Amino acid sequence: MFSRNLKNVLVVSLGFLSLFTAYGGLQSLQSSLNAEEGMGVASLSVIYASIILSSMFLPPLMIKNLGCKWTIVAGMACYVSYSFGNLYPGWYTLIPTSVILGLGGSPLWSAKCTYLTISGNAQAAKEGKKGPDVINQYFGLFFFIFQSSAVWGNLMSSLIFGQDTNMIDVTDEQLQFCGAADCGLNVTSNSTAGRPAQKLVWTLVGCYIGVGVLAMLIVAVFLDNIDAERTVRFRDNREPFRHTLLATFRLLKDWRLLTLIPLTMYSGFEQSFLSGEYTKNYVTCALGIHYVGFVMMCFGASNSLCSFLFGRLARYTGRAALFFLAAVANLSCIIALLYWRPHPHELGVFFVFPALWGMADAIWQTQTNALYGILFPNEKEAAFANYRMWESLGFVIAFAYSTFLCLEYKLYILLAALLLTAVTYPVVEYHEYKNPTIAKDDGHYKEAVAVDDSNVYCQTKL
Repeated sequence: MFSRNLKNVLVVSLGFLSLFTAYGGLQSLQSSLNAEEGMGVASLSVIYASIILSSMFLPPLMIKNLGCKWTIVAGMACYVSYSFGNLYPGWYTLIPTSVILGLGGSPLWSAKCTYLTISGNAQAAKEGKKGPDVINQYFGLFFFIFQSSAVWGNLMSSLIFGQDTNMIDVTDEQLQFCGAADCGLNVTSNSTAGRPAQKLVWTLVGCYIGVGVLAMLIVAVFLDNIDAERTVRFRDNREPFRHTLLATFRLLKDWRLLTLIPLTMYSGFEQSFLSGEYTKNYVTCALGIHYVGFVMMCFGASNSLCSFLFGRLARYTGRAALFFLAAVANLSCIIALLYWRPHPHELGVFFVFPALWGMADAIWQTQTNALYGILFPNEKEAAFANYRMWESLGFVIAFAYSTFLCLEYKLYILLAALLLTAVTYPVVEYHEYKNPTIAKDDGHYKEAVAVDDSNVYCQTKL
């Protein structure tokens, strides 16, 4: 049966699909499109630095006052502002809009994760199923739809930039600076890409603005405000402002959250590497900027399909097995990228890496989000704010050293982060296996509790 909770998950997913069709396409192009003085990568670094700042204070405050639905709408508006900044890219337009996007980014994602967790627990109670299983399915469905945004956003950029007649053939001399063969810092000056005609850039950004506004309308019109009663209760109780503001930091007292920091930061490292380093040092350098969209489409398609698949497989295989698969896939890619010398004649190889990377990223995204919701069921807003904060720190560090570290060293840093994750994550997983976390009813939501397979009773506080 098509439940109301499933309908809401689909609405959230379609809203994020539309929004990140725009932002994902812009992010993939920043290192190549706005390469002058590292402006594009600098704007990405500012975005994630601002997300760190907003993660410290804003998510619990906004979600508890506005509710998940209107926090999502407000966050989407911040993302749309970045598209406007790309109409006339410059330090004075990209940096301010990057700050605005970052401030809205953490509340947006924390509200989305909180909404899916609430919906999953509510649906599990109605059907007499385990909450973690339904939450995994909902996150898998969300990322299946959401990650396909990489396909549509990059398809738009490839089709539009493909009309550019100013394409230069790559020479053997220029190929020497591609991949990890050279330091990689000279890619911009030796790139074959060139900036596309300004008219084409305006056309692309205009399309991105349109789909971003559409995302806001989808959520505002069709999404149920499932936590409206809680927001009213929160305002009436007048919980001390300082208590809500510092909720993100208070959760850092939990050793499980601290142990998950390497895993969460690695998620930022691996995503930033593909969108910032692989697209610039391998694809743009050897093939040209018009191929970036097609390569990232391969990543998005792989990510989307695997998100749906692994969201359903998790109940049979467990999280640990999936995380191990992702680690092996990333490890293999990192080692291969250290030795591979990209050449236009090996066109198929350019698509193998994003396909494998997309499969691994599907696991990192779906399972890490679900893990946070399962471990911290009663502090969802603060938990997902921490998730965004530490993941964004990984993005910031990766983008910050992007312009002055050799590509070989960046791969070694990524490898070190992966190995650290392989050591710390199993500790949390083993503890959760031995001592499963049980959600406590804090009176904020009405929850159904399954008593047996044939009867479900509704439990509310008196």
